[in-house]
Amino acid sequence: MEAKAVAKWVRKSPLKVRRVAKLVRGKVVQDALNILHFSDTAASEPLEKAIRSAVSNMLNKEEGNKLSPEDLYIKELRIDEGYMLKRFRAASMGRATRIRRRTCHISVVVADKAVN
Repeated sequence: MEAKAVAKWVRKSPLKVRRVAKLVRGKVVQDALNILHFSDTAASEPLEKAIRSAVSNMLNKEEGNKLSPEDLYIKELRIDEGYMLKRFRAASMGRATRIRRRTCHISVVVADKAVN
């Protein structure tokens, strides 16, 4: 049994979020949440929130009331690019340079260990 959660338009660079996602991909949910909770990076907060949402979605299913959160693991964790906010900053000699503020989408799938 699986459950999914998607966090869209997260105002973090996908490269920075992917760096943190590598730490928890494929782990048991409880271990992943501990790693993210005590991580210093700002990208760990939306990841932790998305994983908690996926676990909640799993437990709210009809068959999910028989499971405990310790029985779940992260089956899939995907970080996709979102749109870019394009801004400009003044540069030397009267020019302007482009600043691209990146966003990302976080997709999390959690599954029961017995399903493997």
